[in-house]
Amino acid sequence: MSNPKTSPAAPSPTLPANLSARLYNADLAPTKLVGRKWTGYSIFTLWANDVHSLGNYAFAVGLFALGLGGWQILLALGIGAGLLFLLLNLSGYMGFKTGVPFPVMCRISLGIHGAQIGALLRGGVAIVWFGIQTFLASVVFRVLLIALAPSLQSLDNNSFLGLSTLGWITFLALWVVQLTIVSFGMDMIRRYEAFAGPVILVTMVALAVWMFFQAGGSIALSTDRGLEGAEMWRTILGGGALWVAIYGTFVLNFCDFTRSSVSRRSITTGNFWGLPVNMLGFGVIVVVLAGAQFKIDGTIIETPSEIVATIPNTLLLVLACLALLILTVAVNLMANFVAPVYALTNLFPRTLNFRRAAMVSAVIGLVILPWNLYNSPAVIVYFLGGLGALLGPLFGLIMADYWLLRRAQINVPDLYTENAAGTYFYRSGVNPKALAALVPAAAVSLLVAFLPALTPAASFTWFIGAALAAAIYWLIADRQASYSDVSGESIAVASQH
Repeated sequence: MSNPKTSPAAPSPTLPANLSARLYNADLAPTKLVGRKWTGYSIFTLWANDVHSLGNYAFAVGLFALGLGGWQILLALGIGAGLLFLLLNLSGYMGFKTGVPFPVMCRISLGIHGAQIGALLRGGVAIVWFGIQTFLASVVFRVLLIALAPSLQSLDNNSFLGLSTLGWITFLALWVVQLTIVSFGMDMIRRYEAFAGPVILVTMVALAVWMFFQAGGSIALSTDRGLEGAEMWRTILGGGALWVAIYGTFVLNFCDFTRSSVSRRSITTGNFWGLPVNMLGFGVIVVVLAGAQFKIDGTIIETPSEIVATIPNTLLLVLACLALLILTVAVNLMANFVAPVYALTNLFPRTLNFRRAAMVSAVIGLVILPWNLYNSPAVIVYFLGGLGALLGPLFGLIMADYWLLRRAQINVPDLYTENAAGTYFYRSGVNPKALAALVPAAAVSLLVAFLPALTPAASFTWFIGAALAAAIYWLIADRQASYSDVSGESIAVASQH
């Protein structure tokens, strides 16, 4: 992929004819087959970081608090991991074959201009979570700094726009670090993820072993309110479904990463070790941490950061905090920074390249004062929850169009042209039948997510929305005799000149 430090914001004069400056720049161009660098290990380290995020630990420990025991938690996570392995392979293969990022991928089903809907929906969710995750990391950073220099506690007692002086210092420091990494492009993100993955795995395993011995060499495998019968199975299946929904954002824009994969096998291999294998290892760590803490004092932790805060040795406390910071930055980069960067680049290709879009994304993530959003249950539940409920229908639509209707036959150059005869021009650049499938499926998803009467089905909102959008689109979409399978290699080659 082109280097965002040097890539132009407008098309090169040597580009093939008919490419539109409103649809193309070097960062949106399909990647060349030669020079791709994302191996199976690169994909694995994405999951090594993301699976072990603090938010995921809070979710999995929540299953323990609901009354699921050790094997039941592992089964719930295993069901989710198996489904994610399938879904992310489908999504990842799309990126490998076409070489295009997610906003351009959306043009296939939504149209060259309608694609902005999907890109901005995914990017909008991510940009808010980027700010929130940076704030949560800054809380850990504050603990670390106060452990090293207790006198800094005095800077943590005031408030300006919702943050203390120390809070602003730590937030802005992490904000700058993340922006610096992203400004060097996707290859620098790949390198950071490759560095962070082993650090996180070793830290979490060490933390679990330490807690196991703190609990006297045994753990509680469940709380006092163990679930049984139908309620147990409903919670297990619901937990597996919610585990998939947590990754509902990532299954959409996984092609942002796999567009630089060296082979389909690298995607499959990285996903296998990073999803079912790594997720089951994650489940074991969750059971040990939660079970050990429950045995020690009868309480249930919310995240590993609570355990880290109790480490009596200052050096070990600092090292554990550093590992959590490395983890949170890694998760934020892959899950919450790349998507809005590509969404903004797609929206303004003539003025924004990867680096400039990263700066705009970071500034938005700052000015929304994300700590205030995080402290507002209404924002989390209704705004972010509502947007999240729309991602299932969007995924179902894209998958049905690409795999079922087109059978992976894509005319990549037509993704960058405004020619009315282009494959993806549809009606003025928008596919009305895609919207006709997306809107009712999204409405049903929102109803299932928020209506109290439908609460028992709420865990399955993502699947309901995805299946409904796919089914509607399959029924109403135009059937063409054949679809063109045209590579974008010529565009990728020209974009390097």
